[in-house]
Amino acid sequence: DAVMIVHNSYVNAAVYKQYYKVIKPFAGEGEDEPLVEYEFEPDGKSEILDDLYEYMLTSQLYYCFMDGAAAEQSSRMTAMENATKNAGEMIDSLTLQYNRARQARITTELIEIISGASALED
Repeated sequence: DAVMIVHNSYVNAAVYKQYYKVIKPFAGEGEDEPLVEYEFEPDGKSEILDDLYEYMLTSQLYYCFMDGAAAEQSSRMTAMENATKNAGEMIDSLTLQYNRARQARITTELIEIISGASALED
């Protein structure tokens, strides 16, 4: 019996990685028996080990959830930063295009005015 947790782990603002953890219950006999050097008075050792395993499992799950949430928020922040940069570049490009069209319209009007004035002079 074991629990396997697969989760995203935050590395830095641009990178997150997928990891898995295997959480095994405390088991063993003889020298492999956990917490041999301790005495347990009010409750049995097996009950305490079950409680410790439950606590360890929940704390590892919480850690994995928080690490995954940090990776998600980092990815969202990076995506929004890229979208903001792309929107700024698009605004600059459209502003330049608008200014060129406006300048061409003004130039055309000036040419028409000058052509009309020179036609009146002749």
